[in-house]
Amino acid sequence: RELCALFDFRQGKNFSDVLLFHLNLGSIVPDLKNFYFISLRNLKNGWIMAKITIKGHPFSTNGELPALHSEAPNFHLVDQDLQDRTLRDFKGKRTLISIVPSLDTSVCSLSAKTFNQHILKHPEVQVLVVSADLPFAQKRVCGAEHLHNIVTLSMMRSKDFAKDYGVLIVDGPMAGLCARSVLVLDAHDRVVYRELVHELSHEPDYKAALKALLT
Repeated sequence: RELCALFDFRQGKNFSDVLLFHLNLGSIVPDLKNFYFISLRNLKNGWIMAKITIKGHPFSTNGELPALHSEAPNFHLVDQDLQDRTLRDFKGKRTLISIVPSLDTSVCSLSAKTFNQHILKHPEVQVLVVSADLPFAQKRVCGAEHLHNIVTLSMMRSKDFAKDYGVLIVDGPMAGLCARSVLVLDAHDRVVYRELVHELSHEPDYKAALKALLT
């Protein structure tokens, strides 16, 4: 019964690895009923964790990025003027969402500069950079680096964005920040490209992301 329920909670997902893991553990977990209860509760709440590394050390996020062709979840974030912004505010253009741990770090600022430069002559698209930095820090970095073509958004009032987008790092020294990721949405906020950068210190695949944005 429990095994069937695993599929019922997330139809269309391939849980073969999860099931095999559970079955293998069945011989060494004394309270198998309780083990399944915890697993089923996690699956029911969408806790399918992705794995990333930080300088080679493995850590987990709270979930997975939104699926291709799905509608991106709405969000409530804060801009540099401390105004609340939602995804609906940006509807109507193709949108690249660059999700970074902190804009005030070398790799994150470099990715912001790269996207800022490449959309200079493309007013038909937009780039949002989301991080856990305060808006004051985001504004300072943008001023120092001349990042005038992107929109920075802060999670200062809530981590719901990171949770809903499956990018909240849940363990290790970077817990509470976002895993480095890139999403491209069409004009109707449907996901047409996604990348979770599996090593946090690495840059995203600019070529693939920009191709999806500008095509």
